[in-house]
Amino acid sequence: MDPETDQLRIGFVGAGNMAFGIAKGIMSGGNILPANVNVSAPSNRNLGRFQPHLVRDVLNQVSEHVTKRHIIVSVAAGVTLATLEELLPENTVVIRLMPNLPCIVQEGALLFARGSHAKPNHAALVRSLLLRCGLVEEGPEAWIDIHTGLSGSGVAFVYLFAEALAEGAVKMGMPSSLAHSIASQTVLGAGQLLRDSGKHPAQLRSEVCTPGGTTIYGLHTLEQGGVRASTMSAVESATERARELGQKSATRK
Repeated sequence: MDPETDQLRIGFVGAGNMAFGIAKGIMSGGNILPANVNVSAPSNRNLGRFQPHLVRDVLNQVSEHVTKRHIIVSVAAGVTLATLEELLPENTVVIRLMPNLPCIVQEGALLFARGSHAKPNHAALVRSLLLRCGLVEEGPEAWIDIHTGLSGSGVAFVYLFAEALAEGAVKMGMPSSLAHSIASQTVLGAGQLLRDSGKHPAQLRSEVCTPGGTTIYGLHTLEQGGVRASTMSAVESATERARELGQKSATRK
């Protein structure tokens, strides 16, 4: 065990999917003792698998226990660093983190931003704890809402596309269970190749297209349906909604 992490104590307020996925990733490294991970929730509904909506009430309850030794990591959508720092004791180290659902299988995409009192060593510790959850990047808080639209909501966009792929095969005569199995493997394989090859998506796409072949015909149909513009607009809409939530959170202070 790493002596710098084996005595860390980690607490989760809320026991939903994100908490479960992050906890699973953190403990898979073997450096965090299970006994040092605590979870609290409004009910025991999710305790067998191991998000608070009332952020202000939750922070009011935990504030009396927060010290300079703590790092508060928030995954609450739309709750800004400024709001968190105002509701917590003065000089509290706060990090705002946005994970996504694939953290549950340690294939997540996570972006975090540091509050005004968080130092590089705090960021390094959080990154080291989260690495087994998937890709972990740091950026300015302004990117958090974009990441929400791209990766948080983007997961649902991918699921919708996978469902449509399968339904297309069903339309052409393939059994539904087989079509959905092949569609899920197609999405998985394409994503892994895109990640590991380091190539631009357009380059990989061109490698699949042969002159006059099936793929270019299918791509032409997708372009006629506006799939590219619709996807870009979907990310934009989700990002703007995340920003709206942040503005509402700020006005409630």
